[in-house]
Amino acid sequence: MRERPRIQDDSGESPALGVLDPVDQLPLRVGLAAFDSEAAAPRVPADRAVDFGQRGPAVDARLTGAEKVQIRSVEDENGACLSGHNVPGYTTAFGAATKPARAAGRSEIGRAHARLLGQILLEAGQTTLETLERALGRIRGSGERLGEALVAMGAVASEDVLRALAAQANLPFLTRDELPTSIPILKNLSPQYLRQYRVCPVSIDGNTLTVATADPTNLLLLDDLRLSLAMQIKVAVAAPEGILEAIERTYTGAATPLQRIVEGMEDSGAPGEGDEDVSHLRDMAFEAPVVRLVNLIIENALGAEASDIHLEPFEDALRVRYRIDGVLYDQEAPPRRLQAAVTSRIKIMAEMNIAERRLPQDGRIRVVLHSRRVDIRVSTVPTVYGESIVMRLLDRSTIFLPLERLGFPPETQARLERLITLPHGILLVTGPTGSGKTTTLYAALDKINAPDKKIITVEDPVEYQLKGVNQIPVKAKIGLTFATGLRHIVRQDPDVIMIGEIRDLETAEIAIQASLTGHLVFSTLHTNDAPGAIPRLQDMGCEPYLVSSVLEGVLAQRLVRRICASCRAPYEAEPSDLVALGLPPGEWRQALFHGRGCAECRGTGYRGRLGIYELFPISEDVRSLILRKASSGELRRYATENGMVTLREDGWAKARAGLTTVAEVLRVTQEES
Repeated sequence: MRERPRIQDDSGESPALGVLDPVDQLPLRVGLAAFDSEAAAPRVPADRAVDFGQRGPAVDARLTGAEKVQIRSVEDENGACLSGHNVPGYTTAFGAATKPARAAGRSEIGRAHARLLGQILLEAGQTTLETLERALGRIRGSGERLGEALVAMGAVASEDVLRALAAQANLPFLTRDELPTSIPILKNLSPQYLRQYRVCPVSIDGNTLTVATADPTNLLLLDDLRLSLAMQIKVAVAAPEGILEAIERTYTGAATPLQRIVEGMEDSGAPGEGDEDVSHLRDMAFEAPVVRLVNLIIENALGAEASDIHLEPFEDALRVRYRIDGVLYDQEAPPRRLQAAVTSRIKIMAEMNIAERRLPQDGRIRVVLHSRRVDIRVSTVPTVYGESIVMRLLDRSTIFLPLERLGFPPETQARLERLITLPHGILLVTGPTGSGKTTTLYAALDKINAPDKKIITVEDPVEYQLKGVNQIPVKAKIGLTFATGLRHIVRQDPDVIMIGEIRDLETAEIAIQASLTGHLVFSTLHTNDAPGAIPRLQDMGCEPYLVSSVLEGVLAQRLVRRICASCRAPYEAEPSDLVALGLPPGEWRQALFHGRGCAECRGTGYRGRLGIYELFPISEDVRSLILRKASSGELRRYATENGMVTLREDGWAKARAGLTTVAEVLRVTQEES
């Protein structure tokens, strides 16, 4: 570029204008706008797009020029345009401000409404007028921009300058934490291009792409993105360091452990779409990357204290979810192309038939991770897009808890301890799957386990091995069901029998007969509340006179999430929630507690679970109601009138104690009329 004459200062003009030189052969009005006034810009044709495949030198030439000038306004034959963006004003990376054009067809810049960079920094208290004057003197004739000068002088932090530029242009500013963990990948945007121009995609909404850049006034770059991608571009401002970190996280060494494992793994094919060779599936299952991948999924679930792992295939994705504290959460998943390899590996570990994909299968895996013995129950079912797998994690170090640590109210615990020490009768524990029924029964058995008692259990499966207890696993494939197991148990001279679940009339009748012959029987049922267990037995076909003779008590329970101790804080409950619990409006005015969310609880506000309980002892009056086949509603009314603490009442007591939240109690309990 040839030598250019300097413009002489006119009296009354800003001293900043003295550093401006005319730019020959450029159809743009340029100038330093730190304290500049309005000026007109001549009309120029809109710049043409450059193909991404040939972008390097061509864009370099265009952007180099753009860095040396400060764009006021660009107009095409239709009038003023800002590269297709409805942005009130653009600001060069360190100092130059552009102002929105007026109506189309007008060549001059609209009269100023945007504040200038120096004004914004002054108003924010980031700098002083004296510092600005020194910075203006520094940039005179040097080509340096105001923001660059302030940062180089140590007067203003670079992030503060970028925030001021974003405020000046009315654009959002994104911090490092607000940039996506993994940026959208567009096939026409190479990571080298993104690094070179300090720009990264943030999100895609339909045909609109939001990008973060440290220089939102680089109109040539933004126009190039718009035309080459055929998308509308929205602009946000971010620090270049944060942009580079986001690019590196997505494209290079900041990959997650799962991403590092799957890199370079071959396509395993789509299961269910053909008859893959079984030997090939077996070979894939024993490949080191596949072994590490499945181990990582299990290890991450144990680290998150999950109770279940769900692997669900869909048309274009393989979904992985962990059930943590009773709620499912999405997790990072391997690519869909690896489904056959992952499925085959899990089925081999569980000793299943890897060639059979048309029928459901069940299996079991025993692993030791970090000195923890974990039993994993595996279930597969065929779906449209392949086999869905659910793995139930049974950590032997955590599944067993003594009765005193299960969260029983003192009065309820005293009544339960009396019931489990009876010489004969039936005690039922009810609740949905995953409500902790087996844990409660294990705790009861441990409480009464003594050398003078013989205890035998029939379970499907045996979840925890109790010392001194004879435990029989159900094996339906060979005919060992709950009913057949019970028939032989009574000949073993037991004192206490535990049946994993009463599923049918045959099992119920054998349990009743065992109780009538002098045995104490524990078992479980799936009902919504404690009184509902009696009509359920009658619906199975049990005679009312037999039920009334042997049933001693029914315990209903649920598990609620416990408030995280690290982020527990008081809050005021919603009045509608308190009314749903049965409290009159305005009766409760004290603060309750909830979790605000922290790293310890993964932002959920909860960590761990505790039980809420409803114990229904069977009295002589209740036996009379059973004999005349009273409905569940009648039984419930009688129980509550005679002092039974319901699930919601126990949950409300735990919410008042700061152990859980009202919303959590409402989530796990049914509406009680």
